[in-house]
Amino acid sequence: MYLPKLELMFNIAFEQEAKKEFLKLDKVSQELIASKIIDLQNGNFARDKSLKGKHKGKFRKRAGNYRVIYLKENNLLVITIIRVAHRKEVY
Repeated sequence: MYLPKLELMFNIAFEQEAKKEFLKLDKVSQELIASKIIDLQNGNFARDKSLKGKHKGKFRKRAGNYRVIYLKENNLLVITIIRVAHRKEVY
């Protein structure tokens, strides 16, 4: 009996400030970051780094010169986008 592989999809939630930061960006940057957020939604965490220090427990995903800082909520399949900012000012 063939059972198809179930794809786990994560729900994405934006903190209000992250949503504002994202909407202020130019269209090209928004499209790049949106593709990275879709990767997160599909469970693609390859090459993401866990943060240290006061940001311990959070992760970052690279999107060109921008970084998406996110928190993966245990086994609830929820990812909360905390920041979307240029790499010089994100931390």
